[in-house]
Amino acid sequence: MKSKIDLYVINKVRERRTELNVSQADLANELGLSVGFIGKVESSRYPAHYNLKHINQLAAILKCSPQDFIPRKPL
Repeated sequence: MKSKIDLYVINKVRERRTELNVSQADLANELGLSVGFIGKVESSRYPAHYNLKHINQLAAILKCSPQDFIPRKPL
């Protein structure tokens, strides 16, 4: 089961990804990961989640700050 912070980060990444019309496949390719991994991260069925390295890479790919994916206050 994903934690509240995992779900927050995943939702923020998904929002930014869809704003920029970046597909899961495009994102996976840029990260050097499988499309299946991105699908598992964005699915509530699997425990997969992004780590800090991913968050840093995602910010570069999605042209924003890593802080954009992190809540201002603890959850």
